[in-house]
Amino acid sequence: MHVPLRHLCRAGLTGLAPLLPPLTSARSYCSRVKVRSYFKFLKNKVMAPPGPPYGHVCQVGDPVLRAPAAPVDPALIPGPEVQRVISTMVRVMRRLECVGLSAPQVGVPLRIMALEYPQKMFEETAAAAREARGLSVQPLRIFINPQMKVLDGRTVSFQEACESISGFSASVPRYRSVEVSGLNERGEAVAWQASGWCARILQHEMDHLDGVLYVDRMNSKTFINIHWQEHNE
Repeated sequence: MHVPLRHLCRAGLTGLAPLLPPLTSARSYCSRVKVRSYFKFLKNKVMAPPGPPYGHVCQVGDPVLRAPAAPVDPALIPGPEVQRVISTMVRVMRRLECVGLSAPQVGVPLRIMALEYPQKMFEETAAAAREARGLSVQPLRIFINPQMKVLDGRTVSFQEACESISGFSASVPRYRSVEVSGLNERGEAVAWQASGWCARILQHEMDHLDGVLYVDRMNSKTFINIHWQEHNE
């Protein structure tokens, strides 16, 4: 089923409310009440709160990250709504210097993902790590309504992180080689066979479109706060 973007954004995620546990007590969820600053109160009085697509990445706990994303009507791809989602994704991805992002991560439950591995990031990685991880420079690629096929069913595990679970990392097994097909930002049919780190990025972003996070696939004993050493200094 194809759902117009405006309907998804206007409806938000209120349809998921019945799936959320009832608020039995404030103590169940937090020990302290978060108080808005007076400045923020005034700002919200004057300006409407931001809506999706956000200029930030949604964090785990946001229902949009756990709901399967809806397919995009191909006829709407050239339109301003879908193009705005894509441009926002690319802008946020590059600002945060991450190599992949999905539309749900900017608050839009649509099946769109982006991937890019820039030359600068490649050059800043040690040669040994490049070889071990199978890194390669990749231009910006957009996939809309992507479908993935596993080409090599063997798995390899590496430490993986996600902007939606900021500050943490874990070892995650991924297939060595996959093929993804779908539509690009112009609505043209595209396909790409990827291996190494690019295959990992594709699998990570495909999971986002199905409401799956890397913590669902990780080796739990490898889950770490990536700044743990700094806390001891």
